[in-house]
Amino acid sequence: MRDGYFNAVLFDLDGTLVDTAPDMVAVLQAMQAAYGVPPVDFHQGRSQVSNGGIGLLSLGFPEHEFSYGDDMHMEYLERYAEVICDESLVFAGIDTLLDHLDDAGCPWGVVTNKPEHLTGPLLEALGLAGRSACTVSGDSLPVRKPDPGPLLLACDMAGVDAYRTIYVGDAARDIEAGLRAGMGTIAAGYGYIPEDDDPREWGADIIVANTEELAQTVLKAVNLKS
Repeated sequence: MRDGYFNAVLFDLDGTLVDTAPDMVAVLQAMQAAYGVPPVDFHQGRSQVSNGGIGLLSLGFPEHEFSYGDDMHMEYLERYAEVICDESLVFAGIDTLLDHLDDAGCPWGVVTNKPEHLTGPLLEALGLAGRSACTVSGDSLPVRKPDPGPLLLACDMAGVDAYRTIYVGDAARDIEAGLRAGMGTIAAGYGYIPEDDDPREWGADIIVANTEELAQTVLKAVNLKS
C-alpha cells in the first residue's frame, strides 16, 4: 500500500467500524436464558460476532445445527432488531477518522454481510447513514463476502475505482473479498477475531493493532496528515 495512492475507504461494519458486540452478545445470552441454557461468557461471544447470528447461535447452542432463516435464527434477528443500538458505538478513534475523511471530501462507505433491515437502522442510530457514500449489505446482492461483488458494487455507488480504494475488515473473508476486488486491504486486529484465527494468515497488506494505528495508516494512504 503506497502512501497517498488511494482516494476512498470502505469498512466492514461489525468489529471494524462499530462495536456491536454488547448488543449482539446480549441477545444471544437472553435467548440462552429463555431456553434454560447457561449464558456464554461475553468475551467468548464477542469473538463470534463477525460471524453474525448463525455464528453466535452455534456458539451458544452447540448441540444444534443452524441455517440462515431457520426458526431460531429468525428469533435471534427479531430480538436483535429491537435492541439494534442500545449499547453499540463507533469504535473510539474511528469517529475522528471519519471526520477527517469527510472534511477532505474523501468518500468512505460500508460493506457488510449484515442484512439491510439491520444495517440501515444501526447506521441511522449512529448518525452515519447520511455520511456514508455507499452502503452495501449482506442481502444487497445474491452474493456476499468473500465474493468481491459487494465491494465492487460499493465502488460503483461511490463513483470510485476499486484499485484506488482501501477495504478494512476484521475477518479473513473481508481480506479475501478486498484482494479479489483489487483493493488495498487492512486487517483490523482489534476486531472480533477468535483465538484460533490468525490475521497474519489472511494475506492483508497491513494489519493494525488498534484504531489509532488504523487512523494513521488510512490517513497516510489517502494523502492526509495523520
